[in-house]
Amino acid sequence: MPFRQIMMVLGRLTAFAICFCLLGGSLIIRADDPKALTAEQIAEGVILIAGNGYGRAVLNQIRRNGIERGRSTRMMEDGRSEEARYELRFVRGDKSEKDKVRIDNKTAQSEYSMIYGAGRIFGIINGSPFTPRAEASANFIAQQAHSIDALLRYKENESKLSSAGKDKHQGIDVYVIDLTDTANRKTRYFISAKSFRVLWLEYEETPPGATTPIKYTKRFYDYRIAQSTQVPYRTVLMEDGKQILETRILTVTYGVKMEDSLFQNPEAASSAGNP
Repeated sequence: MPFRQIMMVLGRLTAFAICFCLLGGSLIIRADDPKALTAEQIAEGVILIAGNGYGRAVLNQIRRNGIERGRSTRMMEDGRSEEARYELRFVRGDKSEKDKVRIDNKTAQSEYSMIYGAGRIFGIINGSPFTPRAEASANFIAQQAHSIDALLRYKENESKLSSAGKDKHQGIDVYVIDLTDTANRKTRYFISAKSFRVLWLEYEETPPGATTPIKYTKRFYDYRIAQSTQVPYRTVLMEDGKQILETRILTVTYGVKMEDSLFQNPEAASSAGNP
């Protein structure tokens, strides 16, 4: 085996050993005890595995920015399905609230973009900015706030974690932990006790203008390695038990340099250029 490969294997074994110690040596020995691991220990296990054995160090280095391309299928209220191609670009800040995120969507009927930057959300269609509907903005924020990424970045986002014990679903042992962010948004994560991958998450959101919250479930499938990090390539979103969206990643590339103009409002950029 080449020296470089040997060093990589040793590095990974060391990382797992460190994690084993951090988790109190209880990943295997006390796996049948629902009180064996704290919420923080479980979260750190998820982070370690998401970094393919190297954890937060790899995630912070690799996933600072990137481009994800894929396709989505949305179920409409009339029962029809709408196919779309999407391109997600992001640049991470010190916290999620300082991130820059842009999603370009292309359907058979239209092309439009949703952008989060400088603390606000706006849209672009045919090169002109527009203000998204309140429901569209709320959905955009919810997709970022209730995500695997929110758990992977719980420390920098100053989110609080608590354990809801251990459960068994369809023969699979899962750890259940709750995350509450600084905006008091709550997400419950169901994590495989065997692989420490997030299998699904649940949350509730009350749509703008409504009084009754809706329960959402987001399930993750087909985990693959992308630049030394683990990524679920298929995601299914359910609303009160009914599937409303399926997303499949086609390609994902991290470490891509992007211009700030991609995340700027065209009107603001034009005003800045013409004082």
